[in-house]
Amino acid sequence: MSTDYQQDRQGLGARLRELRTEAGIEGKALAVLLGWQPSKVSRLQTGRQTPTVADVTAWAEATGRPDAVPELRGRVTGMEQKYRSWRRTLSSGHKARQEVAISETAATQEIRALDVARVPGLLQTAEYARYVFKHGAEFRDSPQDTDDAVRSRIRRQEALYEPGRHFRFLIWEAALYVQTCPPDVLAGQLDRLSSVIGLDTVELGVIPLAAPLRRAPSHGFWIYDQRLVIVETISTEMWLDDADSIALYERAWEWLRESALHEAQARRMIGRARACLDLT
Repeated sequence: MSTDYQQDRQGLGARLRELRTEAGIEGKALAVLLGWQPSKVSRLQTGRQTPTVADVTAWAEATGRPDAVPELRGRVTGMEQKYRSWRRTLSSGHKARQEVAISETAATQEIRALDVARVPGLLQTAEYARYVFKHGAEFRDSPQDTDDAVRSRIRRQEALYEPGRHFRFLIWEAALYVQTCPPDVLAGQLDRLSSVIGLDTVELGVIPLAAPLRRAPSHGFWIYDQRLVIVETISTEMWLDDADSIALYERAWEWLRESALHEAQARRMIGRARACLDLT
């Protein structure tokens, strides 16, 4: 879980503890009032558990502060909007999330993206994407709607050919070799990467493993204009729209771009990765 998320949760926990203290109620007594285990009260007010809207509503009412309900609900809702669990996001499958991606892409003139372990979704072939969605659903035990998700992902890629748009991708060289799909599917995907080099709407840079770096590419992220950054972790998708976060990710992207190779050099690196595949 992100540090920012934990800080937000701890801040909310401190506020809950403040309400309990002001009411002069001990933690065990509050647990009895709410019908909870004492450990839940402890986890919520120390930021070790994320409260629900129902939790904070009950807490405010039990401490005699129903006037605090709108504030507490707003803080919980804000966390849910900013930090979205994959369990909830994918509760109906991957297609719905791809439709959101289509909408965000349509509202954006420039996308800057970094991926360190796989090919970015906007550049994926249908077969490569099929394995991404299949494995993702298996890992998170979410509904298998692979065909619909693939169709939506390919539809999103129509934006690559729209005049006036700009798509700037950085890929860590290791991602060219990660075989989460059969070798022939990866070969087709690498051919696809080579083919987009030269499109007037696309800039593709590959960061060599041996390149000198001012910052290591620790995880992937997407920057939509200067209004939104989306970051994926194993458990959570973060939607960051505050100016400080956006500026930080822009700096990370620019620093990594300094070490990336483009055009013919990038195509040669992709070709070397393809040559390493066993297609027999």
